[in-house]
Amino acid sequence: MTSKEASSGKSFSTKNIGWKHSAATRYVLFLCLAILFYVSLAPDLLPEKYNIQVGTHSEKEITAPMQIPNNKATLKAQEEAAERVQPIYTIVPIRNDSLIASLLDRIDKLNQDDQVSREDKVAIYRQEIPQRAQDFVQNYVNNTRSSGTYSEALLNEMLRVTNQQVYKIPEETFIKIPRLTSADITEMKPVAREIVSRLTNDQIVDAQTARAKVAELVSTSSLSQRTAREVVQELSKIAITANKFYDEEATKEAKVQARENTPTVYIKQGGVLVAKGELITEELYNLLDDNGLLKNDVNYWPQFGLLLLSLLLALGLMMFIRQLNGGKFGYNNSQLLMLVLIFIITIVSMHVAGILQSSERPYLGYLAPVAIGSMLVTLLLDMSLAFFCAMIFSILSSVILNVHQGQMFDFKFGLFSLIVSYVAIFTIHKASQRSTLLKGGIMVCLFGSLTVFLINLIDNDDWQQMSTLYALGFAFAGGLLTAILVIGLMPFFEVTFGILSALKLVELSNPNHPLLRKLLTETPGTYHHSVMVGNLSEAAAEAIGANGLLCRVGSYYHDIGKTKRPSYFIENQNNMENPHDSIDPKLSKSIIIAHARDGVEMLKDYKLPKPIRDIAEQHHGTTFLHFFYHKALRLAEEQGKEPDFTEEDFRYPGPKAQSKESAVIGIADSVEAAVRSLRNPTVTQVESVIEKIIKSRLDDHQFNECDLTMKELDIIAKTLKESVMGIFHSRIEYPEEIKKTKMDEENRRSG
Repeated sequence: MTSKEASSGKSFSTKNIGWKHSAATRYVLFLCLAILFYVSLAPDLLPEKYNIQVGTHSEKEITAPMQIPNNKATLKAQEEAAERVQPIYTIVPIRNDSLIASLLDRIDKLNQDDQVSREDKVAIYRQEIPQRAQDFVQNYVNNTRSSGTYSEALLNEMLRVTNQQVYKIPEETFIKIPRLTSADITEMKPVAREIVSRLTNDQIVDAQTARAKVAELVSTSSLSQRTAREVVQELSKIAITANKFYDEEATKEAKVQARENTPTVYIKQGGVLVAKGELITEELYNLLDDNGLLKNDVNYWPQFGLLLLSLLLALGLMMFIRQLNGGKFGYNNSQLLMLVLIFIITIVSMHVAGILQSSERPYLGYLAPVAIGSMLVTLLLDMSLAFFCAMIFSILSSVILNVHQGQMFDFKFGLFSLIVSYVAIFTIHKASQRSTLLKGGIMVCLFGSLTVFLINLIDNDDWQQMSTLYALGFAFAGGLLTAILVIGLMPFFEVTFGILSALKLVELSNPNHPLLRKLLTETPGTYHHSVMVGNLSEAAAEAIGANGLLCRVGSYYHDIGKTKRPSYFIENQNNMENPHDSIDPKLSKSIIIAHARDGVEMLKDYKLPKPIRDIAEQHHGTTFLHFFYHKALRLAEEQGKEPDFTEEDFRYPGPKAQSKESAVIGIADSVEAAVRSLRNPTVTQVESVIEKIIKSRLDDHQFNECDLTMKELDIIAKTLKESVMGIFHSRIEYPEEIKKTKMDEENRRSG
């Protein structure tokens, strides 16, 4: 850098390259913001009338200006409700135990007839038993049909199922039946009736499932004769039938009831009536015409006016940011993108509340977390910017949450949004703990409810006790929702955009953090040095308007890499020899410069944010290790060898400081080490050391890639001097003290 550039006081940093600092990208982001304003306000400010014809495709999306019945969706909902109706089954109680009793009676009577041969009896049973079982069901259906107890469809289903599930008795059973005596049948009858009655008391859809349980019941019965058990088992199976059948008419009736009980579906205010590109049918055309949404003449003036309003809001925000930073943009494009995203989230939340609103329930608009944007801007960017954004949010909410037809803005929601946003900003602008966000939400609840109450008191025409209570309740709930959303969104923004909020920095400064505990226990000298550097750098950073908290926390971690080889750094060499005295200076150089790289790796392993890692990597920049370089030269000269190295080999690999915070920490790091090495430092010595360190780094071009100016360097030097004298007060001798000490010494000698 030339002396002319230095004397001009301009920044001697090189221009950052990339999308984050591109002017074109910056203007595109503000244009996107204007488009966002236009899109969010258009549904409420633009006339909701359209010039369309049947058979054409809609060129834009048409939304409902009010709640409109949606016949098509209602029919669909009715059909879906009908489809959800499960098939209805009706239980038909058949006395199956009487069937098996009649079968056993018939067997007893026929077996006693000696005129019929056994072969004829087998033939009779083979034909008669299945027929009796079938006739039993048919007779039951015929008798029930005449009584009208069940529908014809159910009875037909009953016949179909029983015929489908008919049981076929094995041939050997028919051969065994004629062997049964009257005593056997008398013993079998109660057992058979008990088994059939017990199984048919359950609901049976598939008779085979119930028949599978017969064998087990027979085996545990009182029957001892094998033939009797086998016959009872088979006769019980044929007597068991299904008793639960699909009822088609009941199912249809249930579907009809489901359709009738389905509420009418409405297109809510702001809901889509016609999608973009959708064909305009006669039905759609009539729907739009019935609701007064058609117009033959198109007027573009309202659209033009809204466009100018959107551009004005975006331009006002851009100019405020420039003015906030002395005529230049103090935020990179990544931060501006984050600002756009915050506006999107806030506007979307307003529209969600607006969808819930109606002219009958306007108080639902107070549920919108309108203060969320102002809180996020305060925490992630700047308090002053948050105040300006709060005014924009209040304008947007007064339009988006307005439910009064023929009125552009609703003063109530605008005032409510402005008050709760300002309260939130004042409450959390110095937040150092995440619990403060909940406190901010509570304050939003209280002041939001108070604002709503006062508005309703002033507006006598709108005073209704129940609606006022509802409004107070939703305003209170909106404050809680705001706090919840902010607490949930903060980690997302911190991780996605690499933002180190004050809350995150305070968390990282906790001494119980594993890395800080490691630093304290393994390298107490480095820990003490880091704390001192943190105090110095924080004061210097705040003096020039940089992030003092980032400097303090970054200082705590900037030398974490020294924990890899603690004994090779002088602050940890208490009561021990310096290991560098016995090793090659090139190796010493490698060990010393490695602590920056090792620190970055350790910080990555513990997932610390990038700004902290950057400080650890950049605080030495590409500074020169004079001591080890000259030691290497001296050794080469003693050995009579030509040096096989250059000064570049004894420099830190860098990069140079890319931010004011990294540069300030680098200066404070050197100042603390230099002052600590002085036995009895004087104010003059401290000033000389600080000026020498800053001049050395300036001459070595270590500040070429950050935004520090000459004026800021002077402020840093002055602040460091004051801080050093405050910290090392007991060790620094002031000029009066030096003079008094010399006079006392002379008096002592003369005396």
